[in-house]
Amino acid sequence: MTGYGRGQSTHNGAKFSVELNSVNRKQSDVVVALPRELTELEPRVRDVINAEVSRGRLNVVVACHQSASSAQNLALDAGLARTYYRAMLALQKDLKAAGEVSIETVLRAPGVLRLPEQQFSADEAWPHVEAALKAALGDLVKMREVEGKHLAKDLIKRVKLVRDAVRKIKALQPAVVKKYRQALHDRIARAGVDLPLDDERLTKEVIFFAEKSDTAEELTRLESHFVQFAHHLRKQEPVGRTLEFMCQEIGREFNTLGAKANDVEISQHVVLCKAEMEKIREQIQNIE
Repeated sequence: MTGYGRGQSTHNGAKFSVELNSVNRKQSDVVVALPRELTELEPRVRDVINAEVSRGRLNVVVACHQSASSAQNLALDAGLARTYYRAMLALQKDLKAAGEVSIETVLRAPGVLRLPEQQFSADEAWPHVEAALKAALGDLVKMREVEGKHLAKDLIKRVKLVRDAVRKIKALQPAVVKKYRQALHDRIARAGVDLPLDDERLTKEVIFFAEKSDTAEELTRLESHFVQFAHHLRKQEPVGRTLEFMCQEIGREFNTLGAKANDVEISQHVVLCKAEMEKIREQIQNIE
């Protein structure tokens, strides 16, 4: 499911910000980017996120910004700057490269200009990072909930189409045996065999066909699955994987139903149902 969230918190002249964005993914995948001095907080960040989000690819960017007063105390490492400058000139000479090594180039080199050392440890920063993270998570979860409600409406509509088709299959089922009896009798008649409709051999064949093509169990289980499906859609907890499992079970019932159909019209309804269930299954992979 998709979503975005941002949170901020301040501490000792530093401002902590957390940005989150999530995209659809079947499994959980959390990518965390932290400032170097806060890298040890990654497991805690993951724990907070995993308590709220169980599916999707989530990108987390944690930043720490010094206040304007801190920025005025930039430290210059002149020795490091000279080392960079000499190394750059030597490389330029070795490569016979044109151009000049400017002061701007040297100042951009890592470590030449730096903020004063942080006045807090990662443990001291954590409550403020956590506050910003939870604020961002709150925004992200709200967006995902809105998307979830739209997905639920779409799923309910699709499941209704499937349930209507199943009801039509159930209504057609009693006529299947009658059609088979009549078709069997017509074939016997075309073969020139004089056999009454109540002949024992004909009756046994019809009974065998009726038992083989009986779909009462499959239709009953399907109705039960649909009721449970609707029940889970109304839950407030993560249900994506549960619904995915139920789709697999519903698919198995339709496979059996199609194998037992022995009727063109029923087979058409089964194909329609399987196509609609595939669309439902694809949608469910986006649900938390």
